[in-house]
Amino acid sequence: MSASVDANILVYADNAADPAHDVARALLERLAAGPDLLYLFWPTLLGYQRIVTHPAILPSPLAAERAVRNIEALLQLPHVVVLGEREGFWQTYRACGGTMARGNAVPDVHLAALMRENGVRVLYTRDHGYRRFDFLEVRDPFEPPPGKRGKR
Repeated sequence: MSASVDANILVYADNAADPAHDVARALLERLAAGPDLLYLFWPTLLGYQRIVTHPAILPSPLAAERAVRNIEALLQLPHVVVLGEREGFWQTYRACGGTMARGNAVPDVHLAALMRENGVRVLYTRDHGYRRFDFLEVRDPFEPPPGKRGKR
């Protein structure tokens, strides 16, 4: 089953100080190891770079060169494929609600439209806003599996 990840997974996987680090790192390593493909999209990779280098977001941001090296390391993995917009993308973006999107919803619609256009259904993310796209199967790797929720 091929899948994609949102930028937040990449950020958590890279930030050892974050409590979500171990889960995100293990997920990313598992997906990147194959045999299925891990599809990454340019908005996700560039969003990762924006977040991990921003001093107002992280207390210890990465140097730009380090963030770029991290992206390049992902790009070199054999089961990672990077995709972007195709001819006619604007129509897919519009169909996904892009013309009504505002603020932080714009990059979410952008990623969802890219996934739809490229036939990628599974998205690992902590951002539950992606659940509004009925063509995506959103998986939060930090939630307990079904049947284990609410049990202590």
